[in-house]
Amino acid sequence: MYFFNQREKKLMNFMLNDTFFILVRDTHNNIFFFNFNIKNFSFKNEYKKDIYFYKDIYDTKLNRNNDIANYIENYFYFIVYISKYPISSLIPSDNIKNFIHTKSKKKEVVNFKHLWVQCENCYGLNYKQFFSERMNICEVCGDHLRMNSSDRINLLTDPGTWEPIGQERASLDSIDFHSEEDPYMDRIDFYKKKTGLNEAVQTGVAQINGIQIAMGVMEFDFMGGSMGSIVGEKITCLIEYATNQSLPIIIVCASGGARMQEGSLSLMQMAKISSSLYNYQLKKKLFYISILASPTTGGVTASFGMLGDIIIAEPNAYIAFAGKRVIEQILHEEVPDGSQEAENLFDKGLFDLIIPRNLLKGVLDELFQLHGFSKKEQCSVGFEPTTLDF
Repeated sequence: MYFFNQREKKLMNFMLNDTFFILVRDTHNNIFFFNFNIKNFSFKNEYKKDIYFYKDIYDTKLNRNNDIANYIENYFYFIVYISKYPISSLIPSDNIKNFIHTKSKKKEVVNFKHLWVQCENCYGLNYKQFFSERMNICEVCGDHLRMNSSDRINLLTDPGTWEPIGQERASLDSIDFHSEEDPYMDRIDFYKKKTGLNEAVQTGVAQINGIQIAMGVMEFDFMGGSMGSIVGEKITCLIEYATNQSLPIIIVCASGGARMQEGSLSLMQMAKISSSLYNYQLKKKLFYISILASPTTGGVTASFGMLGDIIIAEPNAYIAFAGKRVIEQILHEEVPDGSQEAENLFDKGLFDLIIPRNLLKGVLDELFQLHGFSKKEQCSVGFEPTTLDF
């Protein structure tokens, strides 16, 4: 349990029956009691008053968050030896596994995994409860980690304006794909349960600061965001709807490319989407923004990912057509490290902007206004989300 020592003005740490406790006081003399039970690994928040608690504990949200994180972090130092500094800056990457070692049973450490998100860049730990509030940005090194499609929709669109379309569509095993591992449809069912989605893209209409838009967001956690027949069909229908309604389009790309389990049917989606974009951009003179998240590769990069009127990338995003290993095997040449990262490709002129997540919505709003889209003009289109139908 953590008690405040009035003489020394510090917090004292006590463990009790596989449980440790955190007490936080606000300016109204209210005590918030957090207990972390090591057996069921859950946080509970209980409210109580205590007139004997010290009056000078900070009440800012930042200090409360930092205190809680430090308490849990200190406990983890007892179980797992983890440096406060980026491990990659201290030791060679080959020795990282040897550097992290447990002081107790390995099984006990694994049980805490769901509370933390480890940065792929610096290997620092991010407390999951605060991770989404930071837009999935590592608090240690600032790297932009993977974000699911629902969180991206909440990040970019005005609250309560998202109206999904075409979400009832689902994939079929059109070519009877043979697999020595799990059958294709079993894998589809698995990812449906894992993500709560029917496919690797969400499409719909929404508003950004009052400007009505059509939007597609790819879900990398659904089979690596691979593009199959349904993904291509949903994006094509979204573009056709935006063409008819004169709406600007945003597509957030995060994909490993075409889905191999659907063979040539998945490759055909590249041409189908590109054809609909040709009509949208060149014939109707409408505005399409492509946002490239990490990773964006393969057939998505080779088609609609690079066809935006404005192409925006996230910081440090991995963007490529073929992976480093494939290139080296075919060309028998070494690919330099970082050559497929957003900053290097930006220097080569491959896209227009690199925008951090916390600034992205504001930049999109400015781009739409610069291209003549406004709330007043969009309302004249007769936009009615409740009547959407394909």
